[in-house]
Amino acid sequence: MTFQDIFKKSFLSGFTGDVDTKTVLIGLCITAVISLYIFFIYRLITRKTFYSATFNLSLIAMAIITAAIILTIQSNVVLSLGMVGALSIIRFRTAIKDPLDLVFLYWSISVGIICGAGLAYIAIIVSLIISLLVVFMQKYPVKKASMILVVNSTKNDSDEKILSIVSKYSSYCKVKSRNLTPASLDMIIEISTDKDAELVHEVLAVEGVSSASVLTHDGEITAA
Repeated sequence: MTFQDIFKKSFLSGFTGDVDTKTVLIGLCITAVISLYIFFIYRLITRKTFYSATFNLSLIAMAIITAAIILTIQSNVVLSLGMVGALSIIRFRTAIKDPLDLVFLYWSISVGIICGAGLAYIAIIVSLIISLLVVFMQKYPVKKASMILVVNSTKNDSDEKILSIVSKYSSYCKVKSRNLTPASLDMIIEISTDKDAELVHEVLAVEGVSSASVLTHDGEITAA
């Protein structure tokens, strides 16, 4: 037996032949169930932020399509090489801005690959672990997100008084913007406090301050 024969035998041993209908249906059904689980986890995580229904639906379709491709290519070596060539010309041009969306997309594709390979129990275990970690980290962030204090004053020399009040109520204080004119002052201050109502009331009591507002966000967290 030549080296070429040995290579062909080892290369083709991974292809088991035609996949029966029962195996295909079971693989696709399990993939659909797990992808629905991913759908609800994504909806739970993003209920307080910008939610994309189309992206969430695409997670289900992505998992099932990937599983179908894996089930198809594992039965025929020639078909698998042809499909790899066909898929290589596909270009995805939709930008994913949130890293968490990228995690869910990769999770969905991985579930399709694992279930298509007939290892559904691994997909179930991995999905449970990922969902528990993601939900836990969303519920218990490492640090509370900062707030933004916006102050408008008709006196351009009131910034020191405002900053002294902010320092009294906030454990973290950083001036992001200070706009001065001969007759006005506009300030944007990043703060971290649990007493935002008291802070705003005291800032409004400063002579010349016409408005003060606090904005919150669920985005990036700035370390003190």
